[in-house]
Amino acid sequence: MPEQLGKYTTTEVIGRGAMGTVYKGFDPHIRRNVAIKTIRRELLENSEGASLLARFQNEAQAAGRLSHPGIIAVYDYGEDESLAYIVMEYVDGSGLDQYFKREVSFSEQDLVSIMAQLLEALDFAHGQGVVHRDIKPSNLIIMTNGRLKIADFGIARIDTSELTQVGMIMGTPGYMAPEQYLNHDVDGRADIFAAGVIFYQLLSGVKPFVGSSELICHRICNENPLPPSQVNTGRAMTHFDNIVAKALAKKPEDRFQTTQEFRLAILAAHAAPVNATLSEETIICEAKPALRSSMETTGASRLTSSTSSNTTGYPPEWDASILKQVELRLAQIVGPVARVMVKRAARTTTDVEKLYQIVADDLASVQDRTTFLAGRRELSSGESTSGSTGGTISVPLQDGESLTAEVIDQAARQLAFFVGPIAKVLAKKAAAKTNDLREFYLLLAAQLADENEKQKFLKGAGS
Repeated sequence: MPEQLGKYTTTEVIGRGAMGTVYKGFDPHIRRNVAIKTIRRELLENSEGASLLARFQNEAQAAGRLSHPGIIAVYDYGEDESLAYIVMEYVDGSGLDQYFKREVSFSEQDLVSIMAQLLEALDFAHGQGVVHRDIKPSNLIIMTNGRLKIADFGIARIDTSELTQVGMIMGTPGYMAPEQYLNHDVDGRADIFAAGVIFYQLLSGVKPFVGSSELICHRICNENPLPPSQVNTGRAMTHFDNIVAKALAKKPEDRFQTTQEFRLAILAAHAAPVNATLSEETIICEAKPALRSSMETTGASRLTSSTSSNTTGYPPEWDASILKQVELRLAQIVGPVARVMVKRAARTTTDVEKLYQIVADDLASVQDRTTFLAGRRELSSGESTSGSTGGTISVPLQDGESLTAEVIDQAARQLAFFVGPIAKVLAKKAAAKTNDLREFYLLLAAQLADENEKQKFLKGAGS
């Protein structure tokens, strides 16, 4: 292992392949950990070396122009006498392929969260003129905070790039779209096909196209797989079958035309709040570093056992009332997963300011981060967004009392603790049906399936 690559100090090997090695490194100027992906110089000197180096530089260029929470950031590119290297964001996590190898059975909530995060990040990339073209499980990193990041833009197509206009078929068998196999023009709908393959795996537990490389090619171009609900009859989420079929259509024009259209179709079929992160019990917390191919960004990172410690209560070194206020503020943005996010952050610090920043970094939207961080000022000044009853809102439920815009907003914030951001929509719909305060709260309570949650919600309203 080289001690230094450019200005970066290398600290350990986190991935290794035939083409090169991925190191964990340290940037002494900004003082942050980085991942350094390398390719051996001698491999660049043969007949295929120029193409290989071009792909490597293409990855730096493609990912380097994309700044999004769901895409691993590229910081730098360099070459020395023995190596060419890309310096990128270091993340703790495991590839989605590791989840499939462990045969993790994803809940509907978690698999929808994965797809929503993936398609949102792809939508951003496509908007910047970048098509990934190699979306597959090992290129999707599930971080320990439950967020997903896309890695490895080695064969991405950039609007201004001529890299792939050479009659070469590039991609991974089983995830390539028919037009990739047929060497036709490729656009963002190829990524939609690959995302459809991953959606199929999440739903059924198996790949839709298997066999030798030649057989996979034939099946992708000519055969339709069984609906995932017929493969995994124990789950039978039939409401997603038509969505998968459309994503896997042979002709690009028959698929979803944008990742946003694909994402909205999934959310509509799910018809329930979606968590911004995977549920804590699903996340792989202690995975050994994976030996990834040289064209992949990072291996799975090791974690301390503290990550999987008791999750039934707040860390004992914290004042629970403070964490409760932070949780309630966050719940208005992300819903019930707020408790998981706050507890996870509280295990890494005992400072309120740092806690807020750690949690804010897990929010994808700038607007959500701004809204959430505003709570720091209220907490430091002794104010609270909740009542003294730990987040409930005391509103008397008397027959005949009319609604006000302020009460509707308060009720939405209270309901958000149970169902997430969709609470605003539910409150608006309920208010359109009645002007009676008591009936309004009962309509909102009816949206909660759990009787205990209904009682907590109504108790907070003063019933």
